[in-house]
Amino acid sequence: MSENKTYWLDRKENVTIVYRAVWAVCILLLLIDPLVHKHEAYGFAEWFGFFGFFGFVACVGLVLTAKALRRVLKRPEDYYER
Repeated sequence: MSENKTYWLDRKENVTIVYRAVWAVCILLLLIDPLVHKHEAYGFAEWFGFFGFFGFVACVGLVLTAKALRRVLKRPEDYYER
């Protein structure tokens, strides 16, 4: 067996293709947003791109919360050796 097995995401050009494809899907979804009829209880949920922006803000908030929780829950490096 070969020890140096390479995967398809190890090649830089494949990573670039995936990166551009994700951007293309996001732009496409943002462009078709005005064409979709929404039945929302709150008016702000019908704003253009609301769910995309809300998802981004929620994701950033989760990352920042996790970083703050790490400071509270962090254990010393030799915690299990004691």
